[in-house]
Amino acid sequence: MWKKTGNGKKSGMVSGRGRTGRGESGSRKKTAHHSATEYVRRETGSISDGPDYRVCRPDVRTGIFCALEALLLVVLADYLFYKRLIMLPVLMPAGFLFYRARIRDLSEARRKKLERDFREVISFIAISLRAGYSVENAFLEAERDLAGVIGPDADMTMEMHRINARIRISVPAEKALYDFAVRSGSEEIGNFASVFSAARRLGGNMSQVTVETAERIGERMDVEREIETSVAAKKYEQKIMSVMPGVILLYLQFTAPGFLDVLYTTAFGFAVMTGCLLTYAVSLFWGRKIVDIRV
Repeated sequence: MWKKTGNGKKSGMVSGRGRTGRGESGSRKKTAHHSATEYVRRETGSISDGPDYRVCRPDVRTGIFCALEALLLVVLADYLFYKRLIMLPVLMPAGFLFYRARIRDLSEARRKKLERDFREVISFIAISLRAGYSVENAFLEAERDLAGVIGPDADMTMEMHRINARIRISVPAEKALYDFAVRSGSEEIGNFASVFSAARRLGGNMSQVTVETAERIGERMDVEREIETSVAAKKYEQKIMSVMPGVILLYLQFTAPGFLDVLYTTAFGFAVMTGCLLTYAVSLFWGRKIVDIRV
């Protein structure tokens, strides 16, 4: 791949066969490798760097949005159970726990979408391998097909771009795929990377191995989807029941303002409301655990 520089000369990846003598051959190869390395670093950040999907690291916009949600939750809890500004710092740890749980949920949703898109990737790779493409070209075609399906800015499309960028500098495809599998934290992607590496090392039928692995991953995702569908109604009921205590308190405060004054003005009422808040928090925690079913 060539490109024009500012002075009109061509620079980029060059082959080892040149018009120079042997003394310049090693220097030319080093320059070519350096250019390819800089290309990958410019495209992906570094040769092996990429987002670690195992770590919950939101972007600035998502972090601010979740922080505002946590702050609103703390203020609402203080209004419903205490009506004392002095309790806001005491409730801040609960807001921090909510913030972490929210970020973790978003990270889990992102990882699940990555796995679903990866199923499409291996299907595209299998089709290209059956058509007679080499492994490297199959990965390149999979990136192009995936960009047309889920968009060029999707996580899986960017990962395929990183893999292909590493393949361009002669990094083995199985090594680039394994690096992605480690960062994804996905068991399905890790299994495919292991099977793909073993099949390529032992000379197996790559297209057949890819198709069979895609079928296994698809079967597991179908089971997960069936479970999610069967418990979707229960999750919806759990969310409704989670907000009902707060709705009841708000209703009583607006319709009968003096009815709950004893709970906010006496030490006994303070203890009762603290017990209710702790019971409410524990019920929310166990409710999430019950409906969180994993395959």
